[in-house]
Amino acid sequence: MSGAIIKNIDVLATTPLRRDALSILEAGYQAVLTERVVREQVEMKGNDICIKENAICLSDFDRIFFVGIGKCAVDAALVFEDILGDHITDGIVLDVKAGNFKKIRSFIGTHPFPSEYNVSVTKKIVHMLEKATARDLVLVVVSGGGSSLLCLPHEMPISKIEEITKALWKGGATISEVNTVRKHISDIAGGQLAKILYPATVASFIFSDVPGDDMSVVASGPTVRDVTTIMDAEHILAKYDVLTHCQFPNCQLVETPKDEKYFQKVTNVTLVTNKTALLAMEARARALGYQAEIRDAALEGIAADLGAAFAIMPMPPASCYLYGGETTVHIAHNAGEGGRNQEFALGAVSVIPDHRVIVAAASDGWDNTSVAGAIVDAGDCKRAMNAAIDPNTYLRANDSYHFWKTNGGAIITGRTGINVADFYLLLSEKK
Repeated sequence: MSGAIIKNIDVLATTPLRRDALSILEAGYQAVLTERVVREQVEMKGNDICIKENAICLSDFDRIFFVGIGKCAVDAALVFEDILGDHITDGIVLDVKAGNFKKIRSFIGTHPFPSEYNVSVTKKIVHMLEKATARDLVLVVVSGGGSSLLCLPHEMPISKIEEITKALWKGGATISEVNTVRKHISDIAGGQLAKILYPATVASFIFSDVPGDDMSVVASGPTVRDVTTIMDAEHILAKYDVLTHCQFPNCQLVETPKDEKYFQKVTNVTLVTNKTALLAMEARARALGYQAEIRDAALEGIAADLGAAFAIMPMPPASCYLYGGETTVHIAHNAGEGGRNQEFALGAVSVIPDHRVIVAAASDGWDNTSVAGAIVDAGDCKRAMNAAIDPNTYLRANDSYHFWKTNGGAIITGRTGINVADFYLLLSEKK
């Protein structure tokens, strides 16, 4: 397939049903390509930059700054620089990959955990913007991965940030819970970037990667007024016994700004969500002759358990059930390699019946490893049995990556420059 996001379709499409499933997944990826999304919703008309129904007149401002954070930042910034050209005064992009720009500085940060390097780049961003005035415009791209990349710890070493995050993930905390804590151990998350930018005019473009599309959760909401409190963060830390695990008495929590004045000149616009991809997948499935249904765009739960449950879910022939969201993994001691999507698929291996295919894939193409996820059918169980490979052994060790590497089934896309959470689809064979 020319220009395909999925690089190994021909290897994986060993049956007509698997080929159809991968075609449906590909349609989802294509619908949320960052460059396409920005060009469809942002354009220049004369001296105005038009964002959906809103128009900003550039002549009203002395300077225009650009900030991009997260896994969509480089791809989005390339389009913004093409649209705005020399209107940009200065800009910084912090992503997991580099971009080649004329006016914008590009930095490659660490993910999924922050680092001193991320902090140093965040300080560059603050230095660039902290003297912004009421006569300045700041354009901000906020996307998944930004919580780790845009990092300015509040009175604690970066190593403790990593400890806290790992402890929450190991306990099975949701992304909303993790980011609530992140907001209150940071001097830039939870609306604090908006406070730094005050009194400049801010237009923030949000690529949602979180279930429910709460823009205050995406990248821990640096430009969104936060409604959570220190008490909320304390409750989550207690719920997952994080303070005991990390062996320090408190987290030096900070309250996020609540004063409305910091947000009066901030416009937060969600450009794309997981639902955009699901709608495209639904249309593709119907075009292929399946009865398609989007069942949930905010799926959460334990990945392996959901995979097993979905594998035996009753569904009629020629049906396609679609889900979006972000599952969690209970991490074992001395865990192996893999991500939630590979683990979701691995949970289905031992119980999936004939005439059904399940796909679980990360939109960013990076399921905590160099693969996006996996495709599974009854043939995977048969291959594992023939090779004397026990899926449950890999499941207990959180080593889904090596199961799929050995058994086949890993979906390869490379880093997509997209981040709208994960895609899950169930496809039943036509009669």
